[in-house]
Amino acid sequence: MLVRLSIRDIVLIDKLDLDFDKGLAVLTGETGAGKSILLDAFALALGGRGDAGLVRQGAEQGQVTAVFDVPARHPARALLNEHGIDAQDDLILRRIQSRDGKTRAFINDQPVSVQALRNLGAALVEIHGQHDDRALVDAATHRSLLDAYAGAEDKAAEVARLWDEGHAAARAVEAHRLDVERAQREADYLRHAVEELGKLRPEAGEETALAERRTTMMQAEKIAGDLRDAYDAVAGNSSPVPGFASAIRRLERRSTQAPGLADPAIKALDAALTAIEEARTHLESALRAANYDPAELERIEERLFSLRAAARKYNTPVDQLAALAERHTTALALIDAGAEKLIALEQIAAETDARFRKAAAVLSDLRKKAAGKLDKAVNTEIKPLKLERAVFSTAIASDPESAGPHGFDRVEFWVQTNPGTRPGPLMKVASGGELARFLLALKVVLADKGSAPTLVFDEIDTGVGGAVADAIGVRLAKLAARVQAIAVTHAPQVAARADRHYVIAKDALDKGKRVATRVTEVAADRRREEIARMLAGAEITDEARAAAERLIKAAG
Repeated sequence: MLVRLSIRDIVLIDKLDLDFDKGLAVLTGETGAGKSILLDAFALALGGRGDAGLVRQGAEQGQVTAVFDVPARHPARALLNEHGIDAQDDLILRRIQSRDGKTRAFINDQPVSVQALRNLGAALVEIHGQHDDRALVDAATHRSLLDAYAGAEDKAAEVARLWDEGHAAARAVEAHRLDVERAQREADYLRHAVEELGKLRPEAGEETALAERRTTMMQAEKIAGDLRDAYDAVAGNSSPVPGFASAIRRLERRSTQAPGLADPAIKALDAALTAIEEARTHLESALRAANYDPAELERIEERLFSLRAAARKYNTPVDQLAALAERHTTALALIDAGAEKLIALEQIAAETDARFRKAAAVLSDLRKKAAGKLDKAVNTEIKPLKLERAVFSTAIASDPESAGPHGFDRVEFWVQTNPGTRPGPLMKVASGGELARFLLALKVVLADKGSAPTLVFDEIDTGVGGAVADAIGVRLAKLAARVQAIAVTHAPQVAARADRHYVIAKDALDKGKRVATRVTEVAADRRREEIARMLAGAEITDEARAAAERLIKAAG
């Protein structure tokens, strides 16, 4: 329910904070005092259309904040989760309207799109008036209201789920049928391709590996000659090793005669021999590595040629030939096993459709049974609302051949406003005033069946008085026992039944240079005076006060 409404710089409202509670709250005041401004501001916070004209003159922006206390299991919580908003406590909807026409929306101080704000607002509040009955326009809404009244929401959800499953099964059948037909048309080509690629046995990454190996072998062929020349210089006939060894032996024999003279040379020659031997070892390893089988190079080149020829033939990269072979193999398998699978899929689709139709038939029976009860309940409620000659009925057109996610039924609320007239859709037959009263009767009957937690009624009592106005007040109070109800009214009979009473008035400010709309809650001991004003007009008489007192006591 709505617990607080704060408005800043909207039209004639510079600053306003209103607290609300359970039950019926009424807003009264003279015509032109600003009731429409208040509702426009509230609608803005709920995601309504923005308008630069809403910003109070002299201000750069206006702001409206609505705070709601919502149960943990209310659908609004699910909407918050969809938008990634964590809200464990109150829900705070805020809308900022700039003078340049731009608006910003926030939920619990998190920026959101206006659409997200509108979706959440629709789940929290319904605003109804003589010319704003959007909830009654869409026949789909009538169906959902009937489902709620029948307690068939779970069954309706099951029907919708089975419809989705049936559609998925039908799509699977059609997709498989197309695959089989395509495979059959290409069967000869597929068999040839599978056979050829099966012999070739391509592997992912094979081309790169073979190309790298071929490059290495070809480079090795070029360097092998230089390696052999270097090896001959170190270990061949022209090797300096024998000469170095002979020189070392001679010097070692002489070293005893002149040790200090020969030893450095012996040491250097010995190091040279060691270096030459190390070079020989490295050259031998390099020659072994550079040695290759020409036949292997030929095999590699032939493999590369075969792979690349196949890639050109099948117009696909070499690395994807293996995947192509797998796809073609699968396609061939479809030809062999496709018929059996198609039969199985068709069986699944038929079984799913049968379950859907069975559930839809049960749902249709529930709707038809509930429709009679709903009609009786609504007709009971409309009699005191100056609609004693009207007849409300729920028209259900069932067509199993035109089934949809909601089953077989098209549901629409119809009325017959006078005996002898042709019944017709509620929105087409009822006048504005009648529509508002039909709505009230529906809301009373359906109050605890999927209604928003806060209902706002904008002057639905216009043009009626006396017993009819009292009947409207009785039903608003009855409704407010189950949901929060807020009514903008000119009827004292309605105001007398309020749990909280607010008066909207204009105040002159700055020595009369401007006016501002003010809203004040009427204390219990002052309610009689305000209701007397509504009865008497500009001059409040004792008779009006007495009549107001009787209304308050009767509402009791």
